[in-house]
Amino acid sequence: MCSDIVVQLGERSYPIRFRAGALDEVGRFVKDVHRPTRCAVLTDENVARLYAEAVTGSLGLAGCEVRCIVIPPGEAQKSLETLGRVCAQMLDAGLDRRSLLVALGGGVVGDLGGFAAATFMRGIPYVQVPTTLLAQVDSSVGGKTAVNLPQGKNLVGAFHQPAGVFIDAAVLQTLPGRDMRAGMAEVVKHGVIRDGAFFAWLEGHLEGVLERDSECVLRAVRRSCEIKADVVAADEREAGVRATLNYGHTVGHAVETMSSYGALRHGEAVAIGMEVVAALSRAVAGLDETDAVRQTALLRRLGLPTRIEGLAADAIIRQLAQDKKTLGGRPRFVLARQIGAAEPGVEVADEALREALLECGAGP
Repeated sequence: MCSDIVVQLGERSYPIRFRAGALDEVGRFVKDVHRPTRCAVLTDENVARLYAEAVTGSLGLAGCEVRCIVIPPGEAQKSLETLGRVCAQMLDAGLDRRSLLVALGGGVVGDLGGFAAATFMRGIPYVQVPTTLLAQVDSSVGGKTAVNLPQGKNLVGAFHQPAGVFIDAAVLQTLPGRDMRAGMAEVVKHGVIRDGAFFAWLEGHLEGVLERDSECVLRAVRRSCEIKADVVAADEREAGVRATLNYGHTVGHAVETMSSYGALRHGEAVAIGMEVVAALSRAVAGLDETDAVRQTALLRRLGLPTRIEGLAADAIIRQLAQDKKTLGGRPRFVLARQIGAAEPGVEVADEALREALLECGAGP
């Protein structure tokens, strides 16, 4: 049993609890962090079939009156339309400002559920119970909540920290292989931006993680959460160092949007974005060729895409103007100086960006 990690945010600090095969402890965890008498569990159809009964049952045993809200799976559900339906069901369930929402699922459910909690009755508490690797190592921690617009990802949202995060590593045993590999893009990212020793550990233990070896998976998940918790505690609202967590995401979001949501997993798009910023980092930030090759090799061992297909460089540059990190019409990038160290908020010339996109397979 691992000890909790605490995201240190003063009065809004919260625990990340690690367990294995213990979703029946979620109710007790919710009582520890909030003690609601009424709550809703937001999940999708796939996760509901596997885990909703265990979670709702544990909440009932903890004394909560529970309503389960089930949405279809997929990125298309991260929309204002779905948000409205979810909030209406929360109201029908009798939730009030003392109630709590449990987001049981992957990144879509976590982002949507967090934003619903941030806006329902002007804000209620919520708990994240992530069921994908990507959600466990990234999106469940840090309080970023959002839905998409047709123009781009996460353009409508709020910072709303959870009351707690409950991570059951055993649920990853049922995760499809493609989703496991896509989630590893965020794990690799943490090594690149913050911890060269962790990156080296991943190089030596990648097969163990992909084969779902419990010790390897737990170390990858826990170290990623430690890195993200430290960054969030230092810069909750992304005024500085937290922006390093966007490594690969600026171009990744553009590629994901232009490819139509669902064609690429989020982690797959981030992997492509990481390759573009590695090329930029070599040109602008002095990243050594050896470190760039190490990143590429690790992503390819994961079976993740590292090349842009079917998109023109100039079209990607135009799409970047819609990114929420763009200021004054100029996108900002997180660049790597070396494996384990990154610099946020770097503005680069269009020509340098175009050259990096062309190098990574974009069309002229």
